[in-house]
Amino acid sequence: MKAFCIDEPGKYSFKEIPEPVLREGEVLLRVKKIGYCGSDLNTWRGLNPLVKYPRIPGHEISGVVEKTASGVPGSIRVGDVVTAMPYTSCGKCWSCLSDRPNACKNNETLGVQREGALTEFVALPWEKIIDGKGLGLRELAIVEPLAIGIHAGKRCAPKEGEFMLVFGCGMIGIGAIAEGIRAGAKVIAVDVDDDKLGMVRAIGAAHTVNSRKENLAERVAEITGGHGPAVVLEAIGLPETFVQAVDFVAYSGRVVFVGYAKAPVTFDTKYFILKEISIRGSRGSGRPD
Repeated sequence: MKAFCIDEPGKYSFKEIPEPVLREGEVLLRVKKIGYCGSDLNTWRGLNPLVKYPRIPGHEISGVVEKTASGVPGSIRVGDVVTAMPYTSCGKCWSCLSDRPNACKNNETLGVQREGALTEFVALPWEKIIDGKGLGLRELAIVEPLAIGIHAGKRCAPKEGEFMLVFGCGMIGIGAIAEGIRAGAKVIAVDVDDDKLGMVRAIGAAHTVNSRKENLAERVAEITGGHGPAVVLEAIGLPETFVQAVDFVAYSGRVVFVGYAKAPVTFDTKYFILKEISIRGSRGSGRPD
């Protein structure tokens, strides 16, 4: 079968590789659509520290069940349109033992630590298959990044009536914004793209700020009555927005980081203490998301 491979930063090839041989409990998917994630783009640029080359990218998947092995439940049938969870979990590390397998110490994500799904077929454990009923192939290919955002939104623990600021209105930011809206928070969405800001206004963001055109600190203070938002989610990955998350959050507020910073970040740590803020990371997603 054919596969798209990033041979080294800035170089790619199409390769012939063997079709997967199913093991017990596995499902063979015929890949239909792949979302090209920011992490894949960083692999292409040579900026993904978790990748070794050559690497077949691709972990945002939609496909059709081609074949099932023994041990796969009858609810998964040939011809089903599905998406998949691209992560592994070892079952032995503290995260797995604490029922948080999305943060598995030994996780290997498709297209990152192991070969990805930009191929004709991919074999996965049946537990990783998600029924795609009611969604099209293009929609299913963006379920995974949206689920990461929803998980990050849950890590924010938004409450009804609270101000929740989200840096970044990409797919992950949109997922987090949707979770904030679902919880009844008043979402402040921040981006530099007016089209993205228009999209999140349409789904219910209470306030939008183009930080390239407006003074962000002044707008946030104005919106929140000078208190700052109760919770801030960073979904961009810039050192300056990491710092702004701590600067803007209200006293006794919460900060959640889901974006990887592309460079070291320096904080004035006195604000961690003076504000008594809670700082959390957010990694991946789980089936409930």
